[in-house]
Amino acid sequence: MDVFINGLGQKGEGDAFSKTCPASGARVWSGHAASQRQVIKAVASARESFSEWARTPLSERIDILKAYGAALSSRAEEIALAISRDMGKALWESRAEAGAMAAKIGLSIQAQAERAGEMSKQAAFGRLELAHRPHGVMAVFGPFNFPGHLPNGHIVPALLAGNTCVFKPSELAPSVAPIMMEAFQSAGLPAGVVNMVQGGRETGAALLEADINGLLFTGSAQTGVFFHKYFAGRPNILLALEMGGNNPLIIWDTQNIEAAADIAAQSAFLTTGQRCSCARRLILPEGGRGDQIVEAIVARAKALKIGAYDEADIFMGPLVSEQAAEAAIDFQMKLSKAGGKSLRRLKRLERGGGFVSAGVIDMSGARERIDEELFGPFLQIYRADSFEQAIRHANDTRFGLSAGLISDNEALWDEARLSLRAGILNFNRPTAGASGAQPFGGPGLSGNFRPGAYYAADYCAWPQASQIADAPERLSAQGFPK
Repeated sequence: MDVFINGLGQKGEGDAFSKTCPASGARVWSGHAASQRQVIKAVASARESFSEWARTPLSERIDILKAYGAALSSRAEEIALAISRDMGKALWESRAEAGAMAAKIGLSIQAQAERAGEMSKQAAFGRLELAHRPHGVMAVFGPFNFPGHLPNGHIVPALLAGNTCVFKPSELAPSVAPIMMEAFQSAGLPAGVVNMVQGGRETGAALLEADINGLLFTGSAQTGVFFHKYFAGRPNILLALEMGGNNPLIIWDTQNIEAAADIAAQSAFLTTGQRCSCARRLILPEGGRGDQIVEAIVARAKALKIGAYDEADIFMGPLVSEQAAEAAIDFQMKLSKAGGKSLRRLKRLERGGGFVSAGVIDMSGARERIDEELFGPFLQIYRADSFEQAIRHANDTRFGLSAGLISDNEALWDEARLSLRAGILNFNRPTAGASGAQPFGGPGLSGNFRPGAYYAADYCAWPQASQIADAPERLSAQGFPK
């Protein structure tokens, strides 16, 4: 299924493209991009369906979404395999993602009730009421790293609020989107409420130009900034942008070096570094204690089991593509030229594809700091001579998504909570650990202050405040005619 419009799967009218598995090199999906005509038709279908869906009682929308969640659960293994084959993610991780997709339904229902529900209370003239209304047609741009869970995290709250959607999956991970469309259909979602268009940049450009009311995006800062500029001067278009981070992790004043190294390695290398919340920069004290931590982390980078998604007991799969692997090598070279000292080189592995080893580089003596996000298993080391300097190093970034502190000293945690500029801030936990029951987002280039996950309910609806009297009455005001 290349295109899903008004309840019907269709062949795309645009250019042919395919996806090969970065682990095996096998073609796992092939099809055609949606044409501009099909994109316009998809948006028109969502527009035509909006009024009736927005007026559908909330209880009925909830029932349909619960049925959708059940359909996802029944196809969880199929979803997991589609994700792993597209992007190479270890199957145990893809299974967790498939489970998170189904769990999103209950969390979204709870969040909508808490954050975007209705309220009524008495007033001297009658009563005050608060309701929340949908925006209209929402364009959802999905990322490749969580191609099911992250767009699902936009679509489900949007539908719950009464919006309709047009979903463009990442061209790097197109396989799970048709399964989602089939699950919506089997759940009884009315035709046209959710539409899907496959394709790359041209398909995305056509969707931006169409008659949409909002853009829900997860992806790179470069693309997110482009979208922000594209819609400049159009405050009527709702933008929710989640754009990643250059995330710091501080290890300070802890005796358990092995536990600290475990947390740091998982923060940096989980999902082959392809999580926007992964730690990119590790900040350590000068001296022997810091040296021991570095040695322990490098040892873990060397020992990580790397393999194809269906191999037993792997920790890391490949990067999403050969191009991504080359980009990681190029970024490592850029840091080396800036004065970084390699402690464990990130290398292309002999098995080819997107396979790379985990890398570690010491940037403490570098001539310049390169504040960019690399989506890969690559950790930069920085040293500090005081905790205050460690905090300054951590905040020395344009991003602000996640950060972490590993320490035995809770007083340092109290200071970190006040000082670190990050939307997700963990203590003695990996930076990549985030809960769907909490907001997900951060300041700076990490977004536009519209956090997702539990707070997606906030941007999927707008508040409508009302003052209500039972009947019109004459007003008494100074200077007003009687």
